[in-house]
Amino acid sequence: MVGMVNPSPLISVEELARRIGESELRIVDVRWVLGRPGAGRLAYEAGHLPGAIHVDLDTQLADLSVPNAGRHPLPRPAALEGTLSRAGIGDDSLVVAYDDVGGWVAARLWWMLERLGHRAVRVLDGGIGAWTAAGLPLRTDTTDHPEGRLRLADAWSGTLDRDQVLGRLGRAVILDARGGPRYRGETEPIDPAAGHIPTAVNAPTDGNLGPDGRFLPADRLRARLLGLGAGSAPGVGAGSAPDGGVIVSCGSGVSALHNALAMRIAGLPDPVLYVGSWSDWSTAGYPVATGPEPGDPPARA
Repeated sequence: MVGMVNPSPLISVEELARRIGESELRIVDVRWVLGRPGAGRLAYEAGHLPGAIHVDLDTQLADLSVPNAGRHPLPRPAALEGTLSRAGIGDDSLVVAYDDVGGWVAARLWWMLERLGHRAVRVLDGGIGAWTAAGLPLRTDTTDHPEGRLRLADAWSGTLDRDQVLGRLGRAVILDARGGPRYRGETEPIDPAAGHIPTAVNAPTDGNLGPDGRFLPADRLRARLLGLGAGSAPGVGAGSAPDGGVIVSCGSGVSALHNALAMRIAGLPDPVLYVGSWSDWSTAGYPVATGPEPGDPPARA
């Protein structure tokens, strides 16, 4: 039963393999490729975990019609509720999300369901790569579940817009999940300006993972995150105990949630999400920092 689910946000391939076939289990394939619409669905059709359904980041876990909110604005909660209900997810479902990029797309679905009140959701540690490395099978058939009865909260919480972020510069710790070259402004493949939000600390998602693609143990994650300033104890890490809290950001509000997931595993307080992230900030004419250092907050902030 869902009430007996381990409270960890992760599930191992070994545990998931034992639970295949349970009536309440819903496995969700959220594979996605930047700049290649439909590529995730094609990967799903070529081979997916037994019983998995596919949910698309661009069209189902975001509402691209929302203006001035970055590349992946959150959908209306009622729209997400309808999407997942039709896919067979209900209040009693244990949802397991997986991808092929270390968990940062899966973390988006984990965070969305958690924020809207569905706690029985976990991320497959190591994703499809860990599943196949364990010698476990893939399927190519499509699974159709009966429509679920899912009731989610009617409003998002734990989010900030760009003006709220601007007002917290210098008071909050901002963790930027993008890779180093994009953070430093050495390259920018998709957004109109290169660099990072002033005061943001670079916290690439791959730093949360071991060589096997699975999350580091909780103590190592905690040490990493405290060192980046994401702690709650005064004097631990640069910029700890900020009165503006911890904000997670990235390119478009997706990979940022890998750091939110890592913070949960590490036993740290949950951060808030800058939904629009760099795809929003870089279009607003707001101050930009470049180079390896976080930079200072602008005077107007």
